[in-house]
Amino acid sequence: MPREVVNDMGTVAIADEVIATIAGIAATECYGVVGMASRRLRDGIAELLGRENLSKGVEISVRANQVAVNLNLIVGYGIRISEVAHNVSEQVKYRVEGTTGLEVVAVNMSVQGVRVADGR
Repeated sequence: MPREVVNDMGTVAIADEVIATIAGIAATECYGVVGMASRRLRDGIAELLGRENLSKGVEISVRANQVAVNLNLIVGYGIRISEVAHNVSEQVKYRVEGTTGLEVVAVNMSVQGVRVADGR
């Protein structure tokens, strides 16, 4: 269901998938994040999503003009997960709020896997 942002110029409808994609892109641009994992785990194995499917690793809940973001991440081996989580939280909040005008009230993360990072 599209979320509406009203300003002095009019109303803008933003689809939930757009918000999820913005959050997914912001998360994968952070150091230490190798990729996003599908919300549906097959046989307990995290499925690494390609860039075109980033919204599938993100769940959002929107109430009024507030959004909570749940991310399913795959992180790089040997990188401190707490630092990655802090950076992802800040980046997702900044990008979603700046792009949509909605207030991000929570960024929750579930680390679904660890992989050797490619060139990071």
